Amino acid sequence: MPETWVRLYGELNDFLPASHRQRALLWRWDVSPSVKDLIEGLGAPHTEIDLLLANGRPVGFGYPVQDGDRIAAYPPFCALDVTEITRVRPEPLPAPRFVADGHLGAPARYLRMLGFDTVYHNDCGDETLARSSCEQGRILLTRDHQLLMRSVVQHGYWVRATRPREQLLEVARRYALADAMQPLTRCLRCNGALAPVDKESIAHLLEPDTRRYYDAFWRCSGCQRIYWPGSHHRRMLALIEELRDELGEPPSDR
Repeated sequence: MPETWVRLYGELNDFLPASHRQRALLWRWDVSPSVKDLIEGLGAPHTEIDLLLANGRPVGFGYPVQDGDRIAAYPPFCALDVTEITRVRPEPLPAPRFVADGHLGAPARYLRMLGFDTVYHNDCGDETLARSSCEQGRILLTRDHQLLMRSVVQHGYWVRATRPREQLLEVARRYALADAMQPLTRCLRCNGALAPVDKESIAHLLEPDTRRYYDAFWRCSGCQRIYWPGSHHRRMLALIEELRDELGEPPSDR
């Protein structure tokens, strides 16, 4: 029976059982698989892979695995410049835009708070999520790594952390979001863009105390929800500064 040795490097080992990590694995097969099928058969989605080598040479996902091949798969590189090597990951999107699965509602709201266009509906099926990612040019964030194996998904990330704040920091570091933050410019409820609105035009919609004590207001272009700098606003500003500090971003003067 034909056989191939394959090794996953770096964080790709997260997808392997503990006993299979950090070592070459022997794979036997009846029908020659593509290298994409081989790697995903081990559990690592193609969206997590930046470079594939077959016998030391770069190959694409469609490469047909041969008897005796030695396959190596690498995650995105941070410290090494591999721009001269054929990489399998597509070019980064012009701007970081996200679609999150039903398990990531809290980090989705955090991303909106930081100003990132993030689609989230807790009742979306896998097909809808995958299609939205492809058609709208969004990074698919999910806790289901098998969802990322759908061939239509080009940009996606399996979120390792289980706590919302840790999930947010993980995504922010993965996609270097610190410099792109535009805090408090999106609606936490529907993801619509916020714009300043004249107090007089919305005064009839405000509670008496809100109308009396506040003068600055923003309105969502989608759901029309109104925001003002109350205690909730101050708590969010404090959280944003904490996140900036953890990500190494200079403080905001907003």
